[in-house]
Amino acid sequence: MKYLLMVVMLGYGVSNAQTAHQLLRDGDKAYVEGDYSKAEEEYRRALEEKKAYQGNYNLGNSIYQQERYDEAIEKYKSALSNAKSDEQKNQAYYNLGNAYAKKGELKEAIDSYKEALKLNPDDIETKNNLQQMILQKMQQEQQQQQQQSDQDNQEENEDQKQDQQQEGQSDNEEQTQQQQPDEQNINNEESLQEQEAPEDLSKEDAEKLLEIIENEEKKVQEKMRKQGGNKKKPKKDW
Repeated sequence: MKYLLMVVMLGYGVSNAQTAHQLLRDGDKAYVEGDYSKAEEEYRRALEEKKAYQGNYNLGNSIYQQERYDEAIEKYKSALSNAKSDEQKNQAYYNLGNAYAKKGELKEAIDSYKEALKLNPDDIETKNNLQQMILQKMQQEQQQQQQQSDQDNQEENEDQKQDQQQEGQSDNEEQTQQQQPDEQNINNEESLQEQEAPEDLSKEDAEKLLEIIENEEKKVQEKMRKQGGNKKKPKKDW
């Protein structure tokens, strides 16, 4: 029973490997024909039979072709964990960099290409992609710096406008304040007049004031009479 069980188990393992291999071949055929959805289906079935590098790597490629880059990245990472050689790791890192590049995650793409080059320094395609990513990242940083500079200049201009508006308001307030004292002066003059207006006179003061006024009037009238008496009579024409 023990040996039979081992034979059965061994037979099951061989059958399982053959099924996974056949599914991978079916997936490859669909991939070459451009039927990436069909290829994805076959590769997923192969992975259900056997968790291996080739299944995850090829599945990542079929998903990548359907522009589902987040999922492709996960499959390439799974392939890396199942990789048996530097060549397999190099391939996975290279395609991982491509997926990051498609997402616009330049730093991650650069890091992936660097890892691929460590495993295969003579990989020309990886070198070219790495150079392109570095150039794009430099351009991106320059654009960000320019945008930040433009934003700073815009904020500075807005601050200057606000300062000018505030200065204009201050000038208007000063002009208003300069005008307001005139009105206040008028009010103050009126107040002074009110303050300087004589209070009600007592009876004695009123009598003295009238007496002074009458004496002054008498002096004026008498002076006028004297001036009138000194006038010469006009000569007659006949």
